[in-house]
Order: sequence, then structure tokens, then C-alpha cells
Amino acid sequence: MFFLSFGLSIKMKFDYPHATAQSFTAASNNFELAIAVSIGVFASVPWLLFAAVIGPLIEVPVLISLVNVAFWIRKRYYGPDGKVITKEARFNNPGKGA
Repeated sequence: MFFLSFGLSIKMKFDYPHATAQSFTAASNNFELAIAVSIGVFASVPWLLFAAVIGPLIEVPVLISLVNVAFWIRKRYYGPDGKVITKEARFNNPGKGA
């Protein structure tokens, strides 16, 4: 969801702060609710409870890694003002985001 949301944000010419907020919201949307529902529904299955405990421990490092991806996307697709760089501008300035 993170990459799909970022790609659509770039295509729709969202500025970097809005695209980043949208992408991180899409990446972690309803994660906690899903864990709570799975614990409530499958409380009698011990390995599912174990997965519900491990899930949040994995989510945080993954989201931190996505921060680094967002920084790379900013260098590659956005200018210093936070606006999307057009393809023509990127090809005319090959040092930008290469």
C-alpha cells in the first residue's frame, strides 16, 4: 500500500509532505484493529496469539525502513521546494536523483 499510494501521489502531483503522510497512513492503516480482532476471534489458537505479539514488533522496524525509502523517493522525484519534478526536467538535469 505504501508504494501504491506514493506512486499515485506522484502521478497526481501531490507535494512531498502530503504524499508522505498519505503513504504512511495507507501503510499502517487499521493494523492495531486487525490485531485486536484476530485476538478476539482466534483466542483459543496459541500460535495466532504469538503472531499477534510478534506483529507489532515487526511493524516498527518496517515503518522505519519505509522512512528511508521516502527519503530516497524525495531525492529522486521531488525538487527542493517539495514539488514533483517532471520527466522532462529530470532528463534535462541528469544529476538530480541519479
